[in-house]
Amino acid sequence: MLKKWGKYTLATMLVTSLIASGCSNGANEGGSNTGQTNAGEGADSVKTEGFPIVETPITLKMFTRVAPVNGPFKDMPVFQDYEEMSNIKVEFIETPTDGFAEKKNLLFASNELPDALYRSGLSQLESIRYGSAGQLIPLEDLIENYAPNLKALMEEYPEIRAGITTPEGHIYAIPGIVTLGSARTDKRWINQAWLDKLGLEVPTTTDELYEVLVAFRDGDPNGNGEADEIPMTARVGMPIVNHMAGAFGLDAQMGYNINLEGDKVEIWSGSERYKELLMYLNKLYTEKLIDQELFSHTEAQYLAKQGTGNTGYFFDQTNNNFLSIEDQYVGIAPPEGPHGDRLHSQISAVPRDYGAFAITPVNKHPEATMRWIDYFYSDEGSTLLRFGREGEHHELRDGIPYYTEELLSVAEDQAKMTPYAGGGAPHLISDKVASFINPPQVQEAFEELEPYLPEIRYAPPMFDEATAQQVNILRNDIDKYIEEQSTKFIVGALSFDKWDEYQSTLEKMNIKELEKLYQEAYDNMAK
Repeated sequence: MLKKWGKYTLATMLVTSLIASGCSNGANEGGSNTGQTNAGEGADSVKTEGFPIVETPITLKMFTRVAPVNGPFKDMPVFQDYEEMSNIKVEFIETPTDGFAEKKNLLFASNELPDALYRSGLSQLESIRYGSAGQLIPLEDLIENYAPNLKALMEEYPEIRAGITTPEGHIYAIPGIVTLGSARTDKRWINQAWLDKLGLEVPTTTDELYEVLVAFRDGDPNGNGEADEIPMTARVGMPIVNHMAGAFGLDAQMGYNINLEGDKVEIWSGSERYKELLMYLNKLYTEKLIDQELFSHTEAQYLAKQGTGNTGYFFDQTNNNFLSIEDQYVGIAPPEGPHGDRLHSQISAVPRDYGAFAITPVNKHPEATMRWIDYFYSDEGSTLLRFGREGEHHELRDGIPYYTEELLSVAEDQAKMTPYAGGGAPHLISDKVASFINPPQVQEAFEELEPYLPEIRYAPPMFDEATAQQVNILRNDIDKYIEEQSTKFIVGALSFDKWDEYQSTLEKMNIKELEKLYQEAYDNMAK
């Protein structure tokens, strides 16, 4: 019987970039636990429950990514307090987001390894490659014996184990985990105040959405006498395609542009349904119903547009960016398309942020390290990581942590106190620790989407290294071509008279071979 990893579940994203390994199995001279006593080494001295984790203090060095909004990790309350609790001091090797991938590659190529990688964003191919080369250690036995929180989550959500286990049965990296459905997808926000002013109903079809966007453009809903409204916007580039794909019957199975018809894998990037989607978006863009800066604005500019109240329809996970005008917006269901399809396929994985944490062989305390990271897969540890100290940074209401008003008034302070800001931290996001991103308005918006989520979501395959490299090489060229040409079709720089040529080029780029590799992986899941 075919494996089904659970309702509304996804696995981690497939590898998107090939890296040079430069691997060897040498040790990192002087890299770990410098000046620390060896008295506490070994599994026997590590507590399997409770604190401290070790009686004799130890120091671990961890390579990590630092987002622009973050402050120094050593100043974050979570790591200060947890050091006292655990008897484990962490010295972070901080690397800015810009250039992080290059620094990470150099770290492995030079074999100057830390004890662990935190918030490391290891791809599947990276973890398999470095694990096979002996630069990352297998974690499955450590999880079994020293990670009760993570182990319990993997038992409750089998798709987690499926998404991080190699064909050989090893786990070389662990992800961030999101069990809260509303934290795993962007919502569809529409300007209810504009609908009310123009006497319009919430659109339920793509045709109705078009008519509403025209009214937003021409009806002066902001009342300033100027045609300055933005009817619809989205994050830069292709996200608009992904958000509208479900209305044209296009799903995102196996972590890619894949529909499953029976047991047949279809990559739909050259299909007639995809052409219809692009033609619809081209119509919206040409008539200035979609933000004309869609392919040029920055993330910061996009988020700022939400807070102006001058946008009619957009997509975001939370309401954080328009809190001051939150009453103006409401979450809605996806529109029904021309063939009766009404699908919201853009829901991310329960195991999110693949490769968020890994341990290297130079680490003298792998058992203690696994106990250290496991704490953040509990509600208590995740609360400390995301919300800091009770009373100082957050307060509890009915057992749920909320930022203090003082902290909420200074957004920069929130970002500086937690590694959650900037994304990618290895921890648990559950309904117990998501008050900031899951207030009632967001919960209601998710409820509008929930009936239209795919009932079954198949995990992307964890290919072996050789196949992963083959898939990666094919996708590097194919994905780039699809994005470039799709953008041109949408903005009108490429006529749809060239569609046959587009399809022919995809065939020459061996998209059928890529489809075959996914088909073989899907078939193996049935064994």
